[in-house]
Amino acid sequence: MADPVVQRFLEFLDASPSPFHAAKQAARLLEGAGYTAIDEGAEPGELAPGTRAYVLRGGSIVAFRVGAAPPASAGFRMVAAHTDSPNLRVKPRPLMTSQGYVRLGLEPYGGVILASWTDRDLGIAGRVVLRDGEDVTDDLVDLRQPLCRIPNIAVHLNRKVNDEGLKLNAQTDLPAVFALEREDVADPFRTLLAEEVGCEPSDLLAWDLGLYDLTPAALAGAHQEFVNSARLDNLASCHAGLEALLGAGDDLPDATAVLGLFDHEEIGSRTGRGAQSALLEAVLRRVLVHATEHAPGDLDRAMAHSWLISADMAHAVHPAFSDKHDPQHMPKINQGPVIKQNVNARYTTEADSAALFVRLCEQVGAPCQWFVNRSDLACGSTVGPMIAANLGVRAVDVGNPMLSMHSAREMGGAEDHPHMVRVLRAFFAA
Repeated sequence: MADPVVQRFLEFLDASPSPFHAAKQAARLLEGAGYTAIDEGAEPGELAPGTRAYVLRGGSIVAFRVGAAPPASAGFRMVAAHTDSPNLRVKPRPLMTSQGYVRLGLEPYGGVILASWTDRDLGIAGRVVLRDGEDVTDDLVDLRQPLCRIPNIAVHLNRKVNDEGLKLNAQTDLPAVFALEREDVADPFRTLLAEEVGCEPSDLLAWDLGLYDLTPAALAGAHQEFVNSARLDNLASCHAGLEALLGAGDDLPDATAVLGLFDHEEIGSRTGRGAQSALLEAVLRRVLVHATEHAPGDLDRAMAHSWLISADMAHAVHPAFSDKHDPQHMPKINQGPVIKQNVNARYTTEADSAALFVRLCEQVGAPCQWFVNRSDLACGSTVGPMIAANLGVRAVDVGNPMLSMHSAREMGGAEDHPHMVRVLRAFFAA
């Protein structure tokens, strides 16, 4: 039987087919634990020690529990992750017809492995904006049925596919088959959406929608040692942070615990709710001003006492491509969380922050691994460097090891997830 934490993780993955759903699901879980929503446009109220609250902005959410001591002297314990994953987004005017087929025009979001999206049953999820009389409103939709497919061309018509690989042109090859043309339905996509949200097709003003693989998250392997799912990068870190925050005991630590789950990491985070936005700093300032007496320079003082853990998934060594790794830094699935380091600051880790994480792992009895990119390969990045730079906070980049990163379906370890939860819980409690 699966560890209860892992079972909740699978449920979270399935309930979060888009960043909007992930943030909303996080809010639902937080509310179940006594957290209340803050209206960013409303007059702020007092935030006494122990106050639990969150700010929800589209596909991003920042939650906090006010510590027993003023943040200016005790600091913040922050965990940051991202809710978005590479996928295929539906264009504003998506309908394309040819040879009797109706296809949906799609745009790659982030670093998608395009070939992994072919020959899959794909649903549609995200946000729609509707006309509501003289006003507008938005609603989340999850069309959890096999609506779209990007069919491969038969090997008989592409004889070199196994030698040269599947190469897809994003403009001409990616549009997904949605329906066959019918004279009685001029716009089957808009009609279907309108039926889903209960409005007239003409009242659909705009949408932020993407495709997703319909196969549920699952335990896999001969001993159920793997977690196979879409969006492990980076909903795994989001869920670990949530479990850690929600599992905090009754004892109130001095430091204020903060969990930031941000949309748009896969496209650079330079948006109104991404990790490079003012969202996190605005929440921290709100806590500083309304939790205790506030003086100029208190944010700088708080940062001097604060730590950030940037949690994003790590590259496990691939059994067929071990040469892609540095020989001394080959993370393995189910051998514990990974500290990620890059001297060019693509990751935030330095010696002091790495030592913090190593000691947390030792405290809870979790194994710990290291990842350093091959010196002759370019290194990816996370939300960590941008948050650390904006706030001037000490930070470490970590993540659990996985395979198939940025594929439509990814692979991680069932034992690593509880390890990460325990480490992050200890971090919040320190």
